[in-house]
Amino acid sequence: MDVRTELNHRERATLRAVAEGHAEISCSCEPDLFVDGLACCDQHTAHRLAHLGLVAPARGGHWGERVPALLTAAGEVALGGLLSPEVAA
Repeated sequence: MDVRTELNHRERATLRAVAEGHAEISCSCEPDLFVDGLACCDQHTAHRLAHLGLVAPARGGHWGERVPALLTAAGEVALGGLLSPEVAA
C-alpha cells in the first residue's frame, strides 16, 4: 500500500506533530496519542497510524504509560519528504 496517497489531512498533520516532538503515545495494544499533553481528539487516527507502523513508542514503558512518540522510517516515507529541514534533522 502506498500510504502517501492513502493518508488524509488529519493523519498527515498528526504525523507532523509526532515528527516535531509534540506527541506522546500510551504503551498498549490500542495506543492513545497525546499532542502537547492533550489527548488526540481522533483516537481512530492514532490507532490507525500505530497499526500501520507509522508511529511507535520511542522507548519501552509499563502498560498504559505515556512515553514519547516516534515517527518511524515508514512514517517518514508516508509524509513524502514534507518535513521541514529542521524537523528532518
